[in-house]
Amino acid sequence: MDLFLLKKTLTALVLPPTGLLVVAVIGLALQRSWPRLGRSLAWAGVLMLTALSLPVVSHALLRALESGPAIDLAQASGAQAIVILGGGVRRAAPEYGGDTLGRLTLERVRYGAWLARKTGFPVLVTGGVVYGGTPEAVLMKRALQNEFGIPVKWREARSRNTHENAVNSAAILLAADIHRVILVAHSFDMRRAKSEFAAAGLKVIAAPTGIPSASYDSPLELLPSAAALQGSYYALYELLANAVRDIALWASKYASGSTAQFFRNR
Repeated sequence: MDLFLLKKTLTALVLPPTGLLVVAVIGLALQRSWPRLGRSLAWAGVLMLTALSLPVVSHALLRALESGPAIDLAQASGAQAIVILGGGVRRAAPEYGGDTLGRLTLERVRYGAWLARKTGFPVLVTGGVVYGGTPEAVLMKRALQNEFGIPVKWREARSRNTHENAVNSAAILLAADIHRVILVAHSFDMRRAKSEFAAAGLKVIAAPTGIPSASYDSPLELLPSAAALQGSYYALYELLANAVRDIALWASKYASGSTAQFFRNR
């Protein structure tokens, strides 16, 4: 297993719900030999999983990651292109007869299409293959052109993570004398994405989508839900990724290049 897949596997095991379920199961297994420790671990896993499933907790975590307000199109007039960052693919969707855009990617594509109509800037889509199938960028281009009527000028289909998205996209854009871009991603991962694209040599104007709202239509929406748990997952993933990126920056200064590359390939 290469380092990229190893990090993906470890992330899946650590983050909720899997990580907290593992804690609870270990607690139950330890109850006979160490009753107090076992009960503590079991309750900790259950209570933390319940807390992360609460919309108020999920929204608080997502808001802590916000990179700023919605884009001001007047201030973005100096941009030269729009970059839409991939956010996942839904593999082998029966109703589409094959791979299609995942929910996050579809939200970004829709917002990128709206921005393209408003600004007239050319579009680059970026996203490759993680576990096999059709590259994200291929599906994004197809959807933009066939479903939203927006032409795609550049397609970057080799990257597997945000760092590679930035490096590969910058290589394409800088070669075309494009230096200032509008970057479309979700509000919870915009901070990291913007930092990666800036480090790759591009001036970035953030265009976050999916900005969380704290308004509720019904008191029932305050109850634990799968949607809230997913929001907490995204937030905790970003907090972990930001910590890893900080370690990578430290490693690039004080450690060997191979150590730094290990942390950056997330």
